Amino acid sequence: MDDFIGLIDKVTFDNLFDKNKLLKSYIRYYLSRLESMFKYTGLPDTVPAKWLERLLMITGACAWVKTEKDGLFVNKAAPGGDLDLYYIPRNILIVNPYAEGLQVGPYRRDENCVLMLSDTYAQGLMPMLSKYSAMLVENDISLNMASVMSRATMLLSAADDKTRSSAELFIKRLFEGNLSVIGETPFLVANQDKSLTINQLTHANDTLTQLIEYHQYIKASLYNELGLQSNYNMKRESINSNESQLNEDQLHPLIDNMLKERKEGLERVNAMFGTNISVSFDSAWEINEKEEQAAIKKMEAEADHGEETPEETPGEEPKDERTEENEEVK
Repeated sequence: MDDFIGLIDKVTFDNLFDKNKLLKSYIRYYLSRLESMFKYTGLPDTVPAKWLERLLMITGACAWVKTEKDGLFVNKAAPGGDLDLYYIPRNILIVNPYAEGLQVGPYRRDENCVLMLSDTYAQGLMPMLSKYSAMLVENDISLNMASVMSRATMLLSAADDKTRSSAELFIKRLFEGNLSVIGETPFLVANQDKSLTINQLTHANDTLTQLIEYHQYIKASLYNELGLQSNYNMKRESINSNESQLNEDQLHPLIDNMLKERKEGLERVNAMFGTNISVSFDSAWEINEKEEQAAIKKMEAEADHGEETPEETPGEEPKDERTEENEEVK
């Protein structure tokens, strides 16, 4: 407990808004959140899911390789040349000083190792996270500066020492709550020659509001890129359900591509190493997928039900039973 208290005591305002530290902090926090995106089943003990996702999201790809000492594990992979007809390297360089039994030369893709991609172009999420995190860092600093400046509702500019002393006494009395003595101080006398200038600062609140909105816009854009619905309401009023679902079509392409590449990679891993590993969405991404599938099934059921309903012939009206009985009596 003392160690935790000591860590809290060390937190100061020194370097609190250091850009590099803030950037790394944002990226790590988002990577921690994104660890819950995919759920793996059948992974061997030598391949923890969190380290597999760390390689894929940070480096964009990883190599599955097996040694007699370490068993099956994943490692950072680098292209080693010998391109195929699609200009994709056949050789994969796998270097790990702590792994035992790795061969000296490059490995061959789909022969003695499997190259697994995070997305089609093996970019990973670092370019995207770096971009949005850098924007958040800049906005955090601006927001902090605007917050500090909001304390100053006006600026007092004194032309001489006497006026300055009067202004300082005026501010001191304000903090003390002695508003009734303002007229009795030398403040008003000292300002008879207009040596004291009062500049009103009225735009601080507007700046804070704009920066907060911009912060929410950046976060919403990032979450939308990652497949999570995060609406940013510029209207500053309530929105209806149709408006809240306007960008749902944009949520899936990237994360669907990420899931597709993982599934294809695991199919090759299962074929080469005899494993039975599978992957699917997890956490909020799994909930979204289930809701989407349920909505699709509901629409299909409604469409099928509509096709089964017989269409009435135009111009024909259903006959009234009482009218039919009267015709029979006649």
